[in-house]
Amino acid sequence: MDLMLKATLGAAVVVILAALAKTRNYYIAGLVPLFPTFALIAHYIVGKGRSLEDLKTTIVFGMWSIIPYFIYLATLYVMVDRMRLEASLAVAALAWLMAATVLVSVWVRLHG
Repeated sequence: MDLMLKATLGAAVVVILAALAKTRNYYIAGLVPLFPTFALIAHYIVGKGRSLEDLKTTIVFGMWSIIPYFIYLATLYVMVDRMRLEASLAVAALAWLMAATVLVSVWVRLHG
C-alpha cells in the first residue's frame, strides 16, 4: 500500500507538470517539483524512527541540499543556449551529481 501511494503521488506530479506546461503560466511547472512531497515522507520516517536531534540534522542537511539544485538550474540555464535540450539536461544532471557528491563528502567530514 505504501508503495502504491508513492507511485500515485509521482504520477500525479507528472500530470500536474504536463498540464501546467501547456498553460500561459507554463513557468509555474518549475515550482511544482519543489513541493516537498518526498521531504514530507522522509521527515516523517526519520521523525518516527529516530531521535528529534536526528530529525533536526536531516532538516539542516536538506537546507544545504538546495545548493546542488541551484547548480543544476544554473548549469541548465547556461547550457540550453549552447547544446541540444537533451544534452543540456544531461550536463545539468551531471553538475547536480558532482555538487551533491561534494556536499555529502563535506557533510560527512564535518558531521561524521
